[in-house]
Amino acid sequence: MGYAMASNLRRKMPSSAALYVYDVYRPSCERFASEHWKLGTIVIADSAKHAAANSRFIISIVPTAENVRQIYLDPNSGLVAAPADSNRIIIECSTISSESTREVGEALQASGHGYYIDAPLSGGVPAAEAGTLSFMIGSVAPTDNEPSGSIPSRIKNVLTMLGEPKKLFWCNKLGCGLAAKISNNYISCTSLLVIAEAMAIGIRNGIEPKLLYEVIRNSSGQSFMCDHVNPAPGTVAHAPSSNNWKLGFKTQMMPKDIGLGVDAAKKVGITPTMADAAIEVWKKAAQDPRCIDRDGSSVWLYLNDIKE
Repeated sequence: MGYAMASNLRRKMPSSAALYVYDVYRPSCERFASEHWKLGTIVIADSAKHAAANSRFIISIVPTAENVRQIYLDPNSGLVAAPADSNRIIIECSTISSESTREVGEALQASGHGYYIDAPLSGGVPAAEAGTLSFMIGSVAPTDNEPSGSIPSRIKNVLTMLGEPKKLFWCNKLGCGLAAKISNNYISCTSLLVIAEAMAIGIRNGIEPKLLYEVIRNSSGQSFMCDHVNPAPGTVAHAPSSNNWKLGFKTQMMPKDIGLGVDAAKKVGITPTMADAAIEVWKKAAQDPRCIDRDGSSVWLYLNDIKE
């Protein structure tokens, strides 16, 4: 996701501006620089501190809340070790808990290191590559007559390089973007498992896979996940399952994301019955060699005990 997002930024930002890239796996940065150097200056940073010290805008996307704390709050290599700049815009796109993002955001704003917002995204790698991501933004929206230099306007200017304006959802305050994202993931993670089970039931009862898909697509079971991430191989041509489970969202990340939904539900008095059941399956699939480092729809291999 981050690679594709950085690619869109380098193509759309002024060629005279420098783009600093940082990843714990340096070869990814080196590959990025070799593929995009003609578009403008690219600097491979050796730490979050290095990248932040030279940037007015920061965008991060990492796997866990602990990773977020490290890149921002580590006193030696994190953003807090860079010079303070209250005008710096910090856009955090990771999927973590609302409480974690508030903790980090409040610490950065208190220390004068920048204006931090949560802006988790949706759409997967295809949308990241196409620049059509959806963003759920923990900030107020810019008004029609908003000055171009205002914080909401600056946030919008950056995010429209990565997503469509109609897909920018302004959730008004820090942490609420993640609350929206977690709610959406609760649906997508559980429904993917339901679709896998339903397709397996129909196929094992003799229904041809593509016919079963057409029935569902034109009936009340239709959904985005069924149309674009259908777990039954050969059913939807562009789905990961039809392309050797080409990575969209790692199976190992599923328990974390659905777990965030479980935790969020329990904190507000909701019993997450669907996710409580689904998370146990995802934990097992995340440890299955057939599913590791493949798209989450590879849960199909685990459910059907398919030998490769």
